Amino acid sequence: MLETWLTRTLGITVPLLGAPMGGRAGGRLAGEVTRAGGLGLIGAARYNTPQWLAAESAVARELGGGLLGFGLMTWSLAADDSLLDAVLAERPRVVSLSFGDPAPYVPRVHAAGALAISQINTIEDLRIVEAAGVDAVVAQGHEAGGHTGRIGTLPLLQEVLESTSLPVLAAGGIASGRGLAAVLAAGAEGALVGTALLASPETVGPEYARDRLVAASSTDTVYTDVFDRARHQPWPARWGGRALTNDYTAEWHGRGADEETLAAAYDGDDPRLGVVYAGEAAGLVREQRPAGEIVRDIATRAEELLRRFG
Repeated sequence: MLETWLTRTLGITVPLLGAPMGGRAGGRLAGEVTRAGGLGLIGAARYNTPQWLAAESAVARELGGGLLGFGLMTWSLAADDSLLDAVLAERPRVVSLSFGDPAPYVPRVHAAGALAISQINTIEDLRIVEAAGVDAVVAQGHEAGGHTGRIGTLPLLQEVLESTSLPVLAAGGIASGRGLAAVLAAGAEGALVGTALLASPETVGPEYARDRLVAASSTDTVYTDVFDRARHQPWPARWGGRALTNDYTAEWHGRGADEETLAAAYDGDDPRLGVVYAGEAAGLVREQRPAGEIVRDIATRAEELLRRFG
């Protein structure tokens, strides 16, 4: 019941990609997702070094049996594309080029023997990545954690499925077997999952991030740019980031403060002030659980539901 274009193409058993969450998805998380039957993507953020990527890739390969994937922020490659060179040197099977036009980079990904995929947030994005020659798209809805667009997952997924012949995956708000079954039933070839994995012990990042996610409900998120501005992260204005609310967002979100003011008030080591990017599926994360256990549970439940409804 879970066989799709994604599983056939990658030789995996669960049509699920672990989201390449910058600062959170390293080799351990990616490797455990892959070992459980999906494919975990390492987040290759603009501040990562080739040495870090090589070390995390080795961990992911050892845990996951060799299959490897990465995600990059396309907009950041325009100034310096050496991070893509470092990623391709690790011989990945999948490279996600998202948040910008991937056209300059898709041929290099294909030449390295990898699939190129892109997360998209609008139909206009779809047309851009189609023209660039990507192999598949991920319809990422507003519910998603981290940086995302402004259209909800279900409306966007339906529109994208009706508008392209490319394989389509879904992202945003998918954190259980019910979510995976829903998008597969709609016609998606799989899902990209992030928030469901963020409280796993395999994630990179501060312990408080896992604790805060477990304590959060699905109403405890905000779509904002204050954390980017506080940390001088030059994300294009069209993409805000969904994060857990805290004292910092209560004080500064929507106030229009300048970057210097925001930076002076920010402290990433303080749970009351530091950013924890997470999606509206936060309320489904009720405990810290190993990533592999989560992936297997999602797959089992999704298959049960799909069999029940034929």
